Amino acid sequence: MPSPPTDPPIHLVLVEPAGPLNVGSVARLCANFAIAELRLVAPRCDPLDPQALLMAVHGRGVLASARRFATLAAALADCGRVVATTGRREGEPLALRGPAEALGWLLAASGTAAASGSPAVGGAPAPAAIVFGREDRGLSNDELLQAGRLLCLGTGDAYTSLNLSHAVAVVLHELHRLRAESSASPLAPTAPGEEPAARGSLEATLADAEALLLEVGFLLPHTARARMAKLRALLQRAQVRPGELALLRGMVCQLRWASRRPCPPSQDH
Repeated sequence: MPSPPTDPPIHLVLVEPAGPLNVGSVARLCANFAIAELRLVAPRCDPLDPQALLMAVHGRGVLASARRFATLAAALADCGRVVATTGRREGEPLALRGPAEALGWLLAASGTAAASGSPAVGGAPAPAAIVFGREDRGLSNDELLQAGRLLCLGTGDAYTSLNLSHAVAVVLHELHRLRAESSASPLAPTAPGEEPAARGSLEATLADAEALLLEVGFLLPHTARARMAKLRALLQRAQVRPGELALLRGMVCQLRWASRRPCPPSQDH
């Protein structure tokens, strides 16, 4: 008998946090709202600074067990659905969504298959993640393109930037509300195989594609980053599934092999 659908474990990711007060406050919020794990990407402060511990209160256990990563890609490698937050209102690489729409999508992960496309242990879906950027400048376009949805909080037009821990509080409160609503009226689970591919697999495929396109001259070193950003945005809008990604990667690998084969001997006499 199949296991009933369950919510995906949700990780909260902070990219290069600089303020120990903010990190401690976020750890407390993770404890308040039952977030599975806090992940820190190249933190610019000591997460166990006395100020962080002071603000964490009963979230000190979350703070002590927070995992550290060198890059955002590494922090998201095992995740399926990813929502990134931004305070900018225009010029974004993907469409901006409100909290209800973006977080509702995050919670709609399948309870029957992991993002890898293989049945998960106990029927649990792959982890999901919510990403918050730096206090002073948020997330770069390259980092935003590692998410399937971009979340923008509604504020007054005169000053749209929120303090990091305040933004986390608003987002997690909305997530808590949506979880409570879905418990009362469960969402229909996503059909098996329809979950987006895991971030690590997508990044590996994009790296292979970039190498191929550089080899054959379609990309030039000085324009590769901009062109790959457009390809990444295309794949993110499509929310490529594991089977589709396997097809794309197989095509790239075969083309790389074919491009390195020696030319056949001339048939001229």
